Amino acid sequence: MPSDTMNSWALIQQGVRDTERLIGQKQYNLSMLKARQTLEYMVKHLAKRNGIPDGDLMDTIDELYRSNVISKSTCEHYHKIRVIGNKAAHDEDNNAYNANTAYHLLSQEILVFSNDISARRRTRSQSSQVSSRPESRKNAAPEFSAYMLLKILIPVLAVILIIALIRLIHPGNKKAAVTTAAAESTATVTVTTAVPSTTPAAMETTKAAVYKTTSSLNVRSAPSKDGDKLTTLAAGTVVDYVKAYNDEWAVINYNGGQAYVASKFLISETAAGTETTASSGQKPAAETTAAGKKTVSGTTAAGQKPAATTKATHN
Repeated sequence: MPSDTMNSWALIQQGVRDTERLIGQKQYNLSMLKARQTLEYMVKHLAKRNGIPDGDLMDTIDELYRSNVISKSTCEHYHKIRVIGNKAAHDEDNNAYNANTAYHLLSQEILVFSNDISARRRTRSQSSQVSSRPESRKNAAPEFSAYMLLKILIPVLAVILIIALIRLIHPGNKKAAVTTAAAESTATVTVTTAVPSTTPAAMETTKAAVYKTTSSLNVRSAPSKDGDKLTTLAAGTVVDYVKAYNDEWAVINYNGGQAYVASKFLISETAAGTETTASSGQKPAAETTAAGKKTVSGTTAAGQKPAATTKATHN
């Protein structure tokens, strides 16, 4: 028997094909003999590969099992094929059932045998690749590093060159961009600071308004002449003005609460000295004499003060 694994495997494959062919030809005795012969190829190959001395087929099968080279079921199959082959050789058995049983068991074990050979080949190939890999890496390292360095540097240099060319061709763009950004920033600051400037002034103007009575004026509990009179304010009295109730009455704070006065007899004096009535918001109209001539501050057209009159209390 050739010692090379490939030759052994070729003989085993050929033995299986011959066993199947002989069964098809109904030569069952020869088929069983061929199955036993193929088994011998397998057993001798396994024994030689695992350092088991060559001997009797039965003893070699048992030794393979004791050495954990084959499983218990494989050991039983091997012996079954061996016994069928011996019966065919010594007793000239030509039974179809035995021939098919031997072929069936042989086919199963051939599959196990081929898987074992394939696994060993993969392991051997991986081991050889691992052992040769460090040397190949060592030899390829300088070339790989140089390539990677160039791969990184070339795009960086290209970008730098493009930026330099843009700056040479358009030198003023950067300055214009800075100027534009500065202008936008200034405009933003101006808008932000200008918004609240008018609010305090308006508040100061509102707070500066002072309301006074223009004549003796009644303070009532309701915005009506039928309301209870709480008190009478003398002309020129400063009142705590709250708001206009309607076109005729105004709300003021009085004695811890709110009361009502006739708004046409109130005058508002602003910080600028402008006087307006509380009811219309306009400057008080000048009084007119019976002759139709204007008077200012109670003075007649002739420049003389009018005679004393009796004061009237309004509302």
